[in-house]
Amino acid sequence: MTEDAVVDGPERNLELLTIGAFAARARLSAKALRLYDRLGLLAPAHVDEATGYRYYRAGQVERARLVAMLRQLDMPLARIAEVVEAGDGPAAAGLLGAYWADVEARVAGQRTLAAYLRGRLSGRSSEMYGKFTVETAETPAQVVICEKRHTLADELPAWIGAALGRLEEAARQCGGMAGVPYVAYHAEVSTESDGPAETCVPVADEAAARAWAERRGRAWETTVRVEPARRLAYTRITKAQVAYPQILAAFEAVEEWMAARGLTATGPCRELYFADWATTGPGDPVCDVAFPVS
Repeated sequence: MTEDAVVDGPERNLELLTIGAFAARARLSAKALRLYDRLGLLAPAHVDEATGYRYYRAGQVERARLVAMLRQLDMPLARIAEVVEAGDGPAAAGLLGAYWADVEARVAGQRTLAAYLRGRLSGRSSEMYGKFTVETAETPAQVVICEKRHTLADELPAWIGAALGRLEEAARQCGGMAGVPYVAYHAEVSTESDGPAETCVPVADEAAARAWAERRGRAWETTVRVEPARRLAYTRITKAQVAYPQILAAFEAVEEWMAARGLTATGPCRELYFADWATTGPGDPVCDVAFPVS
């Protein structure tokens, strides 16, 4: 059969290319095209029932090249399918942009983790901790509405987001938020230890908060308490640094700073989230890692 062929069947009278000819035009291998077909990313225009030979339309070249380039970005197959099905235009560009933002956030976190591990493995912990600026701040007594849960590190981010969302909604019915939301750790949360952790939102109206917890908070183990005025030793970190386990470097830096000054922790360590998580980038400050001290 010639390079540009006419076949019988459903594609009769339509000019098609053999897989070899199409691969040459797309600057891909026949092996890659068979893989894309198997993965559901680029199906041949026609498959000969007798021979199993694959044939492609010339108009499929751009899609083949797009799939190949997206795979070079290590994009998951499901997301490649979304992009190519969206076609050319803002929708496809938006999908690619969203994926690449996720990649950059992950790489920023991995970069921070690698720096942390290099410092620890090389015995330069003090030098590593010196990259964090530790300060103290006074916080007033606060009424807080809280939700506590035993959770492992991989489940923690999703739970924090959901729990703070519930508590911030509750705060709107309790006189509004009266301070920065935070997460307190009553015991270690890691891949093996499940805490518990506690999300807390300061509110303005104690009576309304207690009434809300009585009415609607039982399902989420919601409690209300008055937190005393505290002195906090803290360091400010970026969104990328929040990811576990690189956030441990920030906690350890504050602990070392406290020890050098003879300060003692008087309560559970905490993360105070003062920025809008959804609108911040990997390098933006979003969180204070803190210990109550005396």
